[in-house]
Amino acid sequence: VQLQASGGGLVQAGGSLRLSCVASGYFFDDSAVGWFRQAPGKEREGVSCITTTDSRTYYADSVKGRFTVFFDNDKNTVYLQMNILKPEDTAIYYCAAVPEGNYNSVWTADGYDYWGQGTLVTVSS
Repeated sequence: VQLQASGGGLVQAGGSLRLSCVASGYFFDDSAVGWFRQAPGKEREGVSCITTTDSRTYYADSVKGRFTVFFDNDKNTVYLQMNILKPEDTAIYYCAAVPEGNYNSVWTADGYDYWGQGTLVTVSS
């Protein structure tokens, strides 16, 4: 199983980016797929998650109203649309997946079975 996160880059504050998480050897249906990020010198934090069984979405307070997570079943890809980006959004973003029912909380990173390699998002002020 491999997850591939992509779409990061350098953007000015107020701009947008769309991150993609593609899986090989794994199907995202009936899974929780989370996005986490880690900024330099800070701990990893949960950003957003989608449970593909029911399309329920979860967002950290810091990104509510600005980020949107969604799932394209045909492409087996989970996206994170990030709008109104702020310098404090600068981090390496990771996607992770775990089969439905195999986790206690979508916010617990240790509960995810599979991780992508991360994609760097840099937001300039």
